Amino acid sequence: MEQQPNLNYIKDLSGDDSAFEEKFIAVLKEEIPLEKEEYIRCITAENYKDTASIVHKLKHKLNILSLTEDYKLAVIYEEDLKKGDSSLNDKFLIILNKIDVYIKNL
Repeated sequence: MEQQPNLNYIKDLSGDDSAFEEKFIAVLKEEIPLEKEEYIRCITAENYKDTASIVHKLKHKLNILSLTEDYKLAVIYEEDLKKGDSSLNDKFLIILNKIDVYIKNL
């Protein structure tokens, strides 16, 4: 079954501090679309070193959104990109689209 993003980690981290939660969510809403756009630009240009760097940043957001299986894929993909292998691009794009839709609906 495919994992769905959620805010459980953020809620646990905040300890009922709704202002903290809102700030954290605002950061995600700002950063994820920009990083997705940068990812697409770099992967299209076949700039795998920079793409790996973006995947590195995004993988931590996957963890924050409780997407542990997607995080594991991102770890592998980051290493593959460093070797010039972009074969997991399609799977990673599905993950990016999933989290992009999720944060837009928060």
